[in-house]
Amino acid sequence: MSKNIAIIGSGFSSLASACYLAKQGNDVTVYEKNSTIGGRARQLKKEGFTFDIGPTWYWMPDVFERFFADFNKKPSDYYELIKLSPAYQVYFGHLDFVTIADNLPEIVKTFESIEKGSGKQLEQFMAEAKSNYDIAIKDLVYRPGESPLELITLETAKKVNQFFSNIKKDVRKRFKNMKLVQILEFPVLFLGAKPSDTPSFYNFMNFADFGLGTWHPKNGMYSVILAMETLAKELGVKIETNANVEKIDVTNGKATGLLVNNKIITAEVILSGADYHHSETLLDEKYRQYSEKYWENKTFAPSSLLFYVGFDKKIENVEHHSLFFDVDFDIHAEAIYDNPKWPEEPLFYASFPSKTDENSAPEGKEAGIFLIPLAPGLEDTNELRELYFEKIITRLEQLTNQKVKNNIIFKESFCVNDFVKEYNSYKGNAYGMANTLLQTAFLRPKLKSKKVQNLYFTGQLTVPGPGVPPSLISGKLVADLIKKYQ
Repeated sequence: MSKNIAIIGSGFSSLASACYLAKQGNDVTVYEKNSTIGGRARQLKKEGFTFDIGPTWYWMPDVFERFFADFNKKPSDYYELIKLSPAYQVYFGHLDFVTIADNLPEIVKTFESIEKGSGKQLEQFMAEAKSNYDIAIKDLVYRPGESPLELITLETAKKVNQFFSNIKKDVRKRFKNMKLVQILEFPVLFLGAKPSDTPSFYNFMNFADFGLGTWHPKNGMYSVILAMETLAKELGVKIETNANVEKIDVTNGKATGLLVNNKIITAEVILSGADYHHSETLLDEKYRQYSEKYWENKTFAPSSLLFYVGFDKKIENVEHHSLFFDVDFDIHAEAIYDNPKWPEEPLFYASFPSKTDENSAPEGKEAGIFLIPLAPGLEDTNELRELYFEKIITRLEQLTNQKVKNNIIFKESFCVNDFVKEYNSYKGNAYGMANTLLQTAFLRPKLKSKKVQNLYFTGQLTVPGPGVPPSLISGKLVADLIKKYQ
Protein backbone atom coordinates (compact mmCIF):
# COMPACT_ATOMS: atom_id res chain seq x y z
CA MET A 1 0.00 0.00 0.00
CA SER A 2 1.31 3.45 -0.90
CA LYS A 3 2.70 5.49 1.99
CA ASN A 4 3.65 9.12 2.35
CA ILE A 5 7.38 8.92 3.29
CA ALA A 6 9.66 11.79 4.40
CA ILE A 7 13.44 11.29 4.16
CA ILE A 8 15.96 13.43 6.08
CA GLY A 9 19.15 14.21 4.14
CA SER A 10 20.17 13.63 0.53
CA GLY A 11 23.43 11.65 0.68
CA PHE A 12 24.02 8.37 -1.13
CA SER A 13 21.96 6.24 1.27
CA SER A 14 19.01 8.68 1.33
CA LEU A 15 18.87 8.96 -2.46
CA ALA A 16 19.21 5.18 -2.87
CA SER A 17 16.38 4.50 -0.41
CA ALA A 18 14.24 7.23 -2.06
CA CYS A 19 14.59 5.45 -5.43
CA TYR A 20 13.66 2.03 -3.99
CA LEU A 21 10.74 3.40 -1.97
CA ALA A 22 9.36 5.32 -4.96
CA LYS A 23 9.66 2.19 -7.09
CA GLN A 24 7.52 0.40 -4.48
CA GLY A 25 4.80 2.98 -5.24
CA ASN A 26 5.26 5.32 -2.25
CA ASP A 27 4.99 9.09 -2.25
CA VAL A 28 8.56 10.14 -1.29
CA THR A 29 9.97 13.58 -0.36
CA VAL A 30 13.62 14.21 0.54
CA TYR A 31 14.52 17.15 2.84
CA GLU A 32 18.10 18.45 2.60
CA LYS A 33 19.33 21.22 4.92
CA ASN A 34 22.07 22.45 2.57
CA SER A 35 21.52 24.34 -0.68
CA THR A 36 22.80 21.43 -2.80
CA ILE A 37 22.11 17.71 -2.56
CA GLY A 38 24.60 14.92 -1.98
CA GLY A 39 25.25 15.06 1.75
CA ARG A 40 29.01 14.64 2.17
CA ALA A 41 29.42 14.12 -1.57
CA ARG A 42 29.21 17.75 -2.67
CA GLN A 43 31.27 19.86 -5.03
CA LEU A 44 33.35 22.99 -4.71
CA LYS A 45 33.62 25.11 -7.84
CA LYS A 46 36.09 28.00 -7.87
CA GLU A 47 37.93 29.96 -10.58
CA GLY A 48 37.33 27.29 -13.22
CA PHE A 49 38.35 24.42 -10.86
CA THR A 50 35.97 21.68 -9.70
CA PHE A 51 36.63 19.54 -6.59
CA ASP A 52 34.75 16.68 -5.00
CA ILE A 53 34.42 17.85 -1.38
CA GLY A 54 33.69 14.32 -0.12
CA PRO A 55 34.54 10.89 -1.55
CA THR A 56 37.08 10.78 -4.39
CA TRP A 57 37.62 7.01 -4.80
CA TYR A 58 35.23 4.95 -6.92
CA TRP A 59 35.65 1.37 -5.74
CA MET A 60 33.38 -1.70 -6.08
CA PRO A 61 31.87 -0.79 -9.46
CA ASP A 62 29.72 -3.93 -9.24
CA VAL A 63 27.70 -2.42 -6.34
CA PHE A 64 26.86 0.66 -8.44
CA GLU A 65 25.91 -1.61 -11.36
CA ARG A 66 23.69 -3.68 -9.10
CA PHE A 67 21.98 -0.52 -7.80
CA PHE A 68 21.15 0.86 -11.25
CA ALA A 69 20.21 -2.63 -12.54
CA ASP A 70 17.44 -2.72 -9.90
CA PHE A 71 15.80 0.03 -11.99
CA ASN A 72 16.68 -1.55 -15.37
CA LYS A 73 19.41 1.05 -15.83
CA LYS A 74 23.21 1.07 -16.08
CA PRO A 75 25.73 3.58 -14.71
CA SER A 76 26.66 4.38 -18.34
CA ASP A 77 23.10 5.68 -18.88
CA TYR A 78 24.07 8.56 -16.61
CA TYR A 79 27.85 8.95 -16.38
CA GLU A 80 31.10 7.87 -17.99
CA LEU A 81 33.55 5.75 -15.98
CA ILE A 82 37.30 5.90 -16.57
CA LYS A 83 39.47 3.10 -15.18
CA LEU A 84 42.59 4.64 -13.67
CA SER A 85 45.85 3.25 -14.97
CA PRO A 86 47.84 3.13 -12.77
CA ALA A 87 45.29 2.86 -9.98
CA TYR A 88 47.45 4.91 -7.59
CA GLN A 89 50.98 5.35 -6.28
CA VAL A 90 52.44 5.23 -2.78
CA TYR A 91 55.44 7.34 -1.75
CA PHE A 92 57.84 6.06 0.93
CA GLY A 93 60.70 8.54 0.51
CA HIS A 94 62.37 10.98 -1.92
CA LEU A 95 61.30 9.81 -5.43
CA ASP A 96 60.86 6.40 -3.79
CA PHE A 97 57.39 5.17 -4.69
CA VAL A 98 55.50 2.01 -5.60
CA THR A 99 53.02 2.26 -8.46
CA ILE A 100 49.95 0.04 -8.25
CA ALA A 101 48.85 -1.07 -11.71
CA ASP A 102 45.26 -1.45 -12.86
CA ASN A 103 45.40 -5.26 -12.98
CA LEU A 104 46.42 -8.04 -10.62
CA PRO A 105 49.09 -9.81 -12.75
CA GLU A 106 51.10 -6.58 -12.93
CA ILE A 107 50.65 -5.89 -9.21
CA VAL A 108 51.94 -9.43 -8.51
CA LYS A 109 55.07 -8.63 -10.58
CA THR A 110 55.54 -5.36 -8.64
CA PHE A 111 55.33 -7.19 -5.31
CA GLU A 112 57.76 -9.88 -6.47
CA SER A 113 60.30 -7.25 -7.57
CA ILE A 114 60.21 -5.72 -4.06
CA GLU A 115 60.23 -8.95 -2.01
CA LYS A 116 61.17 -12.32 -3.44
CA GLY A 117 58.35 -14.87 -3.05
CA SER A 118 55.73 -12.19 -2.29
CA GLY A 119 54.12 -12.50 -5.74
CA LYS A 120 52.94 -16.03 -4.94
CA GLN A 121 51.83 -14.92 -1.45
CA LEU A 122 49.83 -12.08 -2.97
CA GLU A 123 48.05 -14.43 -5.37
CA GLN A 124 47.00 -16.67 -2.45
CA PHE A 125 45.99 -13.70 -0.30
CA MET A 126 43.91 -12.26 -3.15
CA ALA A 127 42.19 -15.60 -3.80
CA GLU A 128 41.02 -15.52 -0.15
CA ALA A 129 40.07 -11.86 -0.42
CA LYS A 130 38.02 -12.58 -3.56
CA SER A 131 36.24 -15.47 -1.86
CA ASN A 132 35.40 -13.14 1.07
CA TYR A 133 34.30 -10.42 -1.34
CA ASP A 134 31.91 -12.81 -3.05
CA ILE A 135 30.41 -13.83 0.30
CA ALA A 136 30.34 -10.33 1.81
CA ILE A 137 29.34 -8.08 -1.04
CA LYS A 138 27.16 -10.43 -3.01
CA ASP A 139 25.33 -11.81 0.00
CA LEU A 140 26.01 -10.82 3.62
CA VAL A 141 25.91 -7.05 3.25
CA TYR A 142 22.46 -7.30 1.71
CA ARG A 143 21.08 -8.56 5.05
CA PRO A 144 19.44 -6.02 7.32
CA GLY A 145 21.30 -6.66 10.60
CA GLU A 146 18.16 -7.67 12.50
CA SER A 147 19.61 -10.91 13.91
CA PRO A 148 22.99 -12.62 14.45
CA LEU A 149 21.60 -15.60 12.52
CA GLU A 150 21.94 -13.57 9.30
CA LEU A 151 25.70 -14.09 9.49
CA ILE A 152 25.50 -17.85 9.81
CA THR A 153 25.70 -19.49 6.41
CA LEU A 154 27.57 -22.50 5.14
CA GLU A 155 30.17 -20.15 3.60
CA THR A 156 30.72 -18.04 6.73
CA ALA A 157 30.92 -21.11 8.95
CA LYS A 158 34.00 -22.16 6.96
CA LYS A 159 35.56 -18.76 7.62
CA VAL A 160 34.65 -18.27 11.24
CA ASN A 161 38.33 -18.09 12.27
CA GLN A 162 38.68 -14.97 10.08
CA PHE A 163 36.34 -13.08 12.37
CA PHE A 164 38.71 -13.72 15.29
CA SER A 165 42.00 -13.02 13.55
CA ASN A 166 42.89 -9.57 12.17
CA ILE A 167 44.21 -7.95 9.02
CA LYS A 168 47.53 -6.91 10.59
CA LYS A 169 48.34 -10.47 11.70
CA ASP A 170 47.36 -11.95 8.34
CA VAL A 171 49.26 -9.48 6.22
CA ARG A 172 52.44 -9.58 8.30
CA LYS A 173 52.47 -13.38 8.36
CA ARG A 174 52.79 -13.37 4.56
CA PHE A 175 54.78 -10.22 3.81
CA LYS A 176 57.94 -8.95 5.51
CA ASN A 177 58.66 -5.84 3.44
CA MET A 178 57.04 -2.88 5.21
CA LYS A 179 56.17 -1.10 1.97
CA LEU A 180 54.04 -4.06 0.88
CA VAL A 181 52.54 -4.39 4.36
CA GLN A 182 51.42 -0.77 4.38
CA ILE A 183 49.97 -0.95 0.87
CA LEU A 184 47.80 -3.88 2.00
CA GLU A 185 46.84 -2.31 5.32
CA PHE A 186 45.92 1.20 4.21
CA PRO A 187 42.38 0.51 2.84
CA VAL A 188 41.14 -0.45 6.29
CA LEU A 189 43.08 2.27 8.13
CA PHE A 190 41.67 5.11 6.04
CA LEU A 191 38.17 3.68 6.10
CA GLY A 192 37.59 2.73 9.54
CA ALA A 193 39.90 1.05 12.04
CA LYS A 194 43.41 -0.06 12.89
CA PRO A 195 44.45 -3.13 10.91
CA SER A 196 45.01 -4.90 14.28
CA ASP A 197 41.32 -4.27 15.19
CA THR A 198 39.82 -5.18 11.82
CA PRO A 199 38.70 -8.81 11.37
CA SER A 200 40.62 -10.73 8.68
CA PHE A 201 37.36 -11.20 6.83
CA TYR A 202 37.53 -7.53 5.80
CA ASN A 203 40.47 -8.34 3.50
CA PHE A 204 37.77 -8.25 0.83
CA MET A 205 38.68 -4.52 0.71
CA ASN A 206 41.99 -5.62 -0.85
CA PHE A 207 40.11 -7.46 -3.57
CA ALA A 208 38.05 -4.33 -4.18
CA ASP A 209 41.36 -2.51 -4.56
CA PHE A 210 43.61 -4.86 -6.59
CA GLY A 211 40.94 -7.08 -8.15
CA LEU A 212 38.30 -4.61 -9.30
CA GLY A 213 40.46 -1.55 -9.78
CA THR A 214 40.05 2.16 -9.10
CA TRP A 215 37.73 4.21 -11.30
CA HIS A 216 36.89 7.84 -11.89
CA PRO A 217 33.46 9.05 -12.98
CA LYS A 218 33.94 11.83 -15.54
CA ASN A 219 33.35 15.22 -13.87
CA GLY A 220 33.95 13.61 -10.45
CA MET A 221 32.03 11.58 -7.85
CA TYR A 222 29.31 14.19 -7.90
CA SER A 223 28.27 12.74 -11.27
CA VAL A 224 26.96 9.72 -9.35
CA ILE A 225 24.87 11.95 -7.07
CA LEU A 226 23.44 13.76 -10.11
CA ALA A 227 22.69 10.37 -11.71
CA MET A 228 20.81 9.25 -8.61
CA GLU A 229 18.93 12.55 -8.47
CA THR A 230 17.85 12.11 -12.13
CA LEU A 231 16.75 8.52 -11.42
CA ALA A 232 14.90 9.55 -8.25
CA LYS A 233 13.00 12.29 -10.09
CA GLU A 234 12.19 9.90 -12.95
CA LEU A 235 10.61 7.68 -10.26
CA GLY A 236 8.58 10.61 -8.88
CA VAL A 237 10.68 11.55 -5.82
CA LYS A 238 10.41 15.19 -4.68
CA ILE A 239 13.60 16.81 -3.36
CA GLU A 240 13.60 19.98 -1.25
CA THR A 241 16.86 21.81 -0.48
CA ASN A 242 17.45 24.48 2.20
CA ALA A 243 15.02 22.39 4.24
CA ASN A 244 16.42 22.05 7.75
CA VAL A 245 14.73 19.35 9.84
CA GLU A 246 14.46 20.60 13.45
CA LYS A 247 12.40 17.83 15.04
CA ILE A 248 10.88 14.41 14.43
CA ASP A 249 7.27 14.47 15.69
CA VAL A 250 6.06 11.44 17.63
CA THR A 251 2.44 10.86 18.68
CA ASN A 252 1.47 7.84 20.83
CA GLY A 253 4.78 6.14 20.06
CA LYS A 254 4.45 6.64 16.27
CA ALA A 255 6.50 8.97 14.04
CA THR A 256 3.95 11.30 12.46
CA GLY A 257 5.94 14.06 10.80
CA LEU A 258 8.81 16.54 10.78
CA LEU A 259 9.35 20.12 11.80
CA VAL A 260 11.05 21.60 8.71
CA ASN A 261 12.08 25.28 8.72
CA ASN A 262 9.56 25.82 11.53
CA LYS A 263 6.67 24.18 9.60
CA ILE A 264 5.04 20.86 10.45
CA ILE A 265 5.19 18.29 7.62
CA THR A 266 3.06 15.19 8.17
CA ALA A 267 4.23 11.77 6.97
CA GLU A 268 3.29 8.13 7.60
CA VAL A 269 6.90 6.93 7.60
CA ILE A 270 10.06 8.86 8.57
CA LEU A 271 13.47 7.76 7.35
CA SER A 272 16.65 9.56 8.40
CA GLY A 273 19.78 9.36 6.28
CA ALA A 274 21.38 12.09 8.38
CA ASP A 275 24.00 11.27 11.02
CA TYR A 276 22.39 8.65 13.31
CA HIS A 277 23.39 10.33 16.57
CA HIS A 278 22.10 13.68 15.28
CA SER A 279 18.86 12.06 14.04
CA GLU A 280 18.14 10.77 17.54
CA THR A 281 18.67 14.26 19.01
CA LEU A 282 15.66 15.32 16.89
CA LEU A 283 13.55 13.06 19.12
CA ASP A 284 12.45 13.66 22.70
CA GLU A 285 14.86 11.82 24.99
CA LYS A 286 12.45 9.01 25.93
CA TYR A 287 12.24 7.98 22.24
CA ARG A 288 16.01 7.69 21.73
CA GLN A 289 17.39 4.15 21.45
CA TYR A 290 21.01 4.96 22.22
CA SER A 291 22.38 7.04 25.08
CA GLU A 292 25.24 9.53 24.89
CA LYS A 293 27.30 6.95 26.77
CA TYR A 294 26.62 4.40 24.01
CA TRP A 295 28.00 6.75 21.34
CA GLU A 296 30.94 7.74 23.56
CA ASN A 297 32.02 4.11 23.79
CA LYS A 298 31.87 3.37 20.08
CA THR A 299 34.91 3.33 17.79
CA PHE A 300 34.43 5.87 15.02
CA ALA A 301 36.15 5.95 11.69
CA PRO A 302 38.45 8.96 11.25
CA SER A 303 37.60 12.54 10.59
CA SER A 304 39.76 14.36 8.04
CA LEU A 305 41.57 17.58 7.43
CA LEU A 306 41.01 18.35 3.74
CA PHE A 307 42.46 21.00 1.44
CA TYR A 308 41.21 21.94 -2.02
CA VAL A 309 44.02 23.65 -3.88
CA GLY A 310 44.20 25.33 -7.29
CA PHE A 311 47.75 25.29 -8.82
CA ASP A 312 48.76 27.48 -11.77
CA LYS A 313 50.90 24.70 -13.29
CA LYS A 314 50.90 20.92 -13.68
CA ILE A 315 52.28 18.96 -10.73
CA GLU A 316 54.96 16.41 -11.66
CA ASN A 317 55.77 12.91 -10.38
CA VAL A 318 52.27 12.29 -9.00
CA GLU A 319 49.32 10.22 -10.18
CA HIS A 320 45.58 10.92 -10.00
CA HIS A 321 45.66 9.24 -6.54
CA SER A 322 48.90 9.47 -4.56
CA LEU A 323 49.49 8.29 -0.98
CA PHE A 324 52.35 9.56 1.16
CA PHE A 325 53.57 6.99 3.67
CA ASP A 326 57.06 8.36 4.24
CA VAL A 327 56.43 8.61 8.01
CA ASP A 328 55.56 5.99 10.63
CA PHE A 329 52.24 4.38 9.75
CA ASP A 330 51.63 2.83 13.20
CA ILE A 331 52.30 6.06 15.11
CA HIS A 332 49.74 7.93 12.99
CA ALA A 333 47.22 5.07 13.48
CA GLU A 334 47.78 5.36 17.24
CA ALA A 335 47.04 9.12 17.11
CA ILE A 336 43.70 8.34 15.44
CA TYR A 337 42.50 5.35 17.44
CA ASP A 338 44.40 4.83 20.73
CA ASN A 339 45.45 8.20 21.97
CA PRO A 340 43.45 10.76 19.95
CA LYS A 341 45.59 13.79 19.08
CA TRP A 342 46.95 15.69 16.11
CA PRO A 343 49.68 13.43 14.61
CA GLU A 344 53.11 15.03 14.65
CA GLU A 345 54.09 13.41 11.35
CA PRO A 346 50.90 12.71 9.41
CA LEU A 347 50.39 10.25 6.58
CA PHE A 348 48.42 11.99 3.85
CA TYR A 349 46.67 11.36 0.59
CA ALA A 350 46.55 13.60 -2.47
CA SER A 351 44.21 13.44 -5.42
CA PHE A 352 44.87 15.31 -8.66
CA PRO A 353 41.66 14.71 -10.63
CA SER A 354 42.88 16.97 -13.43
CA LYS A 355 45.41 14.22 -14.33
CA THR A 356 42.42 12.27 -15.68
CA ASP A 357 39.62 14.76 -16.11
CA GLU A 358 40.22 17.95 -18.09
CA ASN A 359 37.01 19.42 -16.63
CA SER A 360 38.58 19.55 -13.13
CA ALA A 361 40.93 22.44 -13.85
CA PRO A 362 41.58 25.11 -16.52
CA GLU A 363 44.11 24.13 -19.17
CA GLY A 364 47.71 23.93 -17.92
CA LYS A 365 46.60 24.08 -14.29
CA GLU A 366 46.11 21.38 -11.64
CA ALA A 367 43.40 20.67 -9.08
CA GLY A 368 44.77 19.13 -5.87
CA ILE A 369 42.78 17.57 -3.02
CA PHE A 370 44.77 16.71 0.12
CA LEU A 371 43.52 14.62 3.04
CA ILE A 372 45.00 13.86 6.45
CA PRO A 373 43.01 11.25 8.46
CA LEU A 374 42.40 12.50 12.03
CA ALA A 375 40.73 11.29 15.20
CA PRO A 376 37.15 12.63 15.45
CA GLY A 377 36.44 15.25 18.08
CA LEU A 378 39.85 17.00 17.99
CA GLU A 379 40.31 20.72 18.49
CA ASP A 380 40.11 22.37 15.06
CA THR A 381 41.54 25.88 14.53
CA ASN A 382 42.74 27.85 11.51
CA GLU A 383 46.24 27.90 13.03
CA LEU A 384 46.34 24.10 13.18
CA ARG A 385 45.03 23.81 9.63
CA GLU A 386 47.76 26.15 8.37
CA LEU A 387 50.47 24.35 10.33
CA TYR A 388 49.47 21.00 8.81
CA PHE A 389 49.14 22.36 5.31
CA GLU A 390 52.67 23.66 5.57
CA LYS A 391 53.85 20.21 6.78
CA ILE A 392 52.31 18.26 3.91
CA ILE A 393 53.06 20.71 1.10
CA THR A 394 56.73 20.87 2.21
CA ARG A 395 56.86 17.06 2.17
CA LEU A 396 55.14 16.93 -1.22
CA GLU A 397 57.88 19.21 -2.58
CA GLN A 398 60.68 17.16 -1.04
CA LEU A 399 59.31 13.75 -1.97
CA THR A 400 58.35 14.60 -5.55
CA ASN A 401 61.39 16.79 -6.16
CA GLN A 402 59.71 20.05 -7.25
CA LYS A 403 58.61 23.47 -6.00
CA VAL A 404 54.85 24.08 -5.84
CA LYS A 405 54.21 26.52 -2.95
CA ASN A 406 54.53 29.60 -5.13
CA ASN A 407 52.14 28.10 -7.68
CA ILE A 408 49.13 28.01 -5.38
CA ILE A 409 46.32 30.22 -6.71
CA PHE A 410 43.97 29.49 -3.79
CA LYS A 411 43.27 26.90 -1.13
CA GLU A 412 40.15 26.06 0.85
CA SER A 413 40.08 23.78 3.88
CA PHE A 414 37.50 21.51 5.52
CA CYS A 415 37.93 19.84 8.90
CA VAL A 416 36.26 18.58 12.09
CA ASN A 417 34.23 21.76 12.73
CA ASP A 418 32.94 21.76 9.13
CA PHE A 419 31.85 18.10 9.34
CA VAL A 420 29.82 19.03 12.43
CA LYS A 421 28.41 22.27 10.96
CA GLU A 422 27.64 21.01 7.43
CA TYR A 423 26.57 17.43 8.13
CA ASN A 424 25.71 17.33 11.86
CA SER A 425 28.35 14.61 11.99
CA TYR A 426 29.02 13.09 15.45
CA LYS A 427 32.38 14.51 16.68
CA GLY A 428 33.01 15.54 13.08
CA ASN A 429 33.58 11.96 11.88
CA ALA A 430 34.00 11.60 8.10
CA TYR A 431 33.14 7.93 7.54
CA GLY A 432 30.73 6.82 10.25
CA MET A 433 31.52 3.92 12.57
CA ALA A 434 34.57 1.72 12.26
CA ASN A 435 34.48 -1.89 11.02
CA THR A 436 35.54 -3.62 14.23
CA LEU A 437 34.30 -7.07 15.27
CA LEU A 438 31.92 -5.67 17.90
CA GLN A 439 30.53 -3.15 15.39
CA THR A 440 29.74 -5.57 12.58
CA ALA A 441 26.28 -6.32 11.10
CA PHE A 442 23.64 -6.83 13.85
CA LEU A 443 25.95 -5.14 16.40
CA ARG A 444 25.62 -1.76 14.62
CA PRO A 445 22.82 0.75 15.34
CA LYS A 446 19.57 -0.59 13.88
CA LEU A 447 17.88 0.37 10.62
CA LYS A 448 14.48 0.27 12.35
CA SER A 449 13.79 2.16 15.58
CA LYS A 450 13.01 -0.11 18.53
CA LYS A 451 11.18 2.69 20.37
CA VAL A 452 9.22 4.54 17.71
CA GLN A 453 6.94 2.96 15.15
CA ASN A 454 7.33 4.05 11.49
CA LEU A 455 10.81 5.48 12.14
CA TYR A 456 13.85 4.16 10.24
CA PHE A 457 17.52 5.04 9.70
CA THR A 458 20.04 4.57 6.90
CA GLY A 459 23.67 5.52 6.17
CA GLN A 460 27.23 5.00 7.37
CA LEU A 461 26.46 4.65 11.09
CA THR A 462 24.07 1.78 10.56
CA VAL A 463 24.11 -1.42 8.46
CA PRO A 464 26.28 -2.40 6.58
CA GLY A 465 28.95 0.26 7.29
CA PRO A 466 31.23 3.07 6.04
CA GLY A 467 31.99 4.07 2.44
CA VAL A 468 29.93 4.90 -0.66
CA PRO A 469 29.02 1.37 -1.88
CA PRO A 470 27.80 0.30 1.62
CA SER A 471 25.70 3.51 1.74
CA LEU A 472 23.94 2.50 -1.49
CA ILE A 473 23.31 -0.93 0.01
CA SER A 474 22.04 0.62 3.25
CA GLY A 475 19.42 2.50 1.21
CA LYS A 476 18.19 -0.77 -0.34
CA LEU A 477 18.10 -2.61 3.01
CA VAL A 478 16.02 0.02 4.73
CA ALA A 479 13.59 0.28 1.80
CA ASP A 480 13.08 -3.50 1.99
CA LEU A 481 12.48 -3.27 5.77
CA ILE A 482 9.92 -0.50 5.32
CA LYS A 483 8.13 -2.67 2.77
CA LYS A 484 8.24 -5.61 5.22
CA TYR A 485 6.91 -3.75 8.28
CA GLN A 486 4.62 -1.09 6.81
